[in-house]
Amino acid sequence: MRALLSVATRDGITTFARELQALGVELYATDGTREHLAADGVEVSPIADLTGIPAMLDGQVKTFHPAVYAGILARRDKPEQLAELADQGIATIDLVVVNVRSFGAEIGRSLVGIERASEMIDVGGAALLGAAARNGAGVTAVANPEHYSRVIVELRERGLVSAEFRAQLAAEAFGIVAAYHAEIAAYLNQISGTTFPKHLAMVLEKVADLRHGENPHQSAAFYRETTHRSGTLADSTQLHGERPSFNNLLDIDAAYRTASDYTGPTVVITKHTDPVGIASSDELVDAYRKALETDPVASFGGIVGVNRELDGATARAISQNSYEAVVAPGFDRAALGILRQKAGLEIVAVPPDPTDGMRDYGIANLDFKRIGGGLLVETLDTLGLDRSQLQVVTKRRPTLEELTDLLFAWRAVRHVRSNAIVLARNGASVGIGAAQASRQVSVEIALRRAGDRARLSVMASDAYFPFPDGIQIAAQAGVSAIIQPGGSIRDEMAIEVADRHHLAMVFTGRRHFRH
Repeated sequence: MRALLSVATRDGITTFARELQALGVELYATDGTREHLAADGVEVSPIADLTGIPAMLDGQVKTFHPAVYAGILARRDKPEQLAELADQGIATIDLVVVNVRSFGAEIGRSLVGIERASEMIDVGGAALLGAAARNGAGVTAVANPEHYSRVIVELRERGLVSAEFRAQLAAEAFGIVAAYHAEIAAYLNQISGTTFPKHLAMVLEKVADLRHGENPHQSAAFYRETTHRSGTLADSTQLHGERPSFNNLLDIDAAYRTASDYTGPTVVITKHTDPVGIASSDELVDAYRKALETDPVASFGGIVGVNRELDGATARAISQNSYEAVVAPGFDRAALGILRQKAGLEIVAVPPDPTDGMRDYGIANLDFKRIGGGLLVETLDTLGLDRSQLQVVTKRRPTLEELTDLLFAWRAVRHVRSNAIVLARNGASVGIGAAQASRQVSVEIALRRAGDRARLSVMASDAYFPFPDGIQIAAQAGVSAIIQPGGSIRDEMAIEVADRHHLAMVFTGRRHFRH
């Protein structure tokens, strides 16, 4: 039996090579792998002994030779192919151990120019893996060090690697090659300014299997984007509790992304991916209390997300209520001590965004909706608004206090499912209406949840009011100012109603509909 070794990741390769030699396997290796093994006292033959030529073009060409590829690709069940090998003096290669040089992780680490990036592409490794996987019926393609031990066990016990395991390894090898090429394509698309290429390839790696999907009868797993470099839930660390369920992961992500959208200390409580309370304050504990006041009933069993390291005072306040999870960029010792006493509470820490110079690419800046037979793909919905872009359309201009709350509510409404309404006052939501077929009904729900707190609050709507009835009932409840995109054929009616009630209303010219 012959094996070819060419590994960029050297973990475990020395032990693996020793065990292969002990089983009588003849080993050949590319120069870098061979030198690494030699430094550890394992001598193997160079690839040049098979090809008869040295590595060329600074090592780019070393395995592209019939002695290598014919030895890998020859079908063991076709005597004529084996006879052809014998006529050429070529022996079969039965085990190909290759892991490709990292591309995606390195490209995301810093801004890399096209010339350097091209030099980083491992053409030979990907080709070897593809060839070995193509002939998986007779060749074992090992692309991951985690499989070394099982290969040794099967060789020791059976004298060969089982057909079932070879098929599994071949599938993994093709997946790795596909992902590798997809990362390269994603980089080149970004360099060329192509947002929606003819063929969109996604590169995802599994983080974990989940207990079930949205419902117990559905299977599920959690995958992360390999081309994403921002601090995200996919890179989080769980500090306490069971691994979050499919549904909890959705809510944890919604809570953290919403909280992270604010610069000041902010707390968000979510339920079914919608915020039920949002608040910012100088002190995190005050922000939590204000967020909870929005809807204490709906908050029960929800997810708490914060955008600061969680402190003991805030943790103590959180512990007085029942939640599924708490997510933050960090937890101080006091906060962890308090929260860990809550049975069943999932505590999740999300790493901060990486330092300057790192970047996202690939699908990191795209969003998706699944439909039958395909995907709808769009760029991410960013806020894209500052005060200079607001258009005051009513006779009364908003006061500075109202304007501050309008901008807070406008940032919040972007995270609420349409038809979305957020009532806010003093940097906190007081009522939220979400996911209704009628915008007026969303207004009514937000007003009902706010109760007396609706008086002197401001209102944000993610899209225009098709009829002025929502503005009318908001004004009657004491709302003093409104922010909305505008653009309805009935905008003049809406403005007239606002002026009649002495409301201030501003148009943003930008919709944040979340279907």
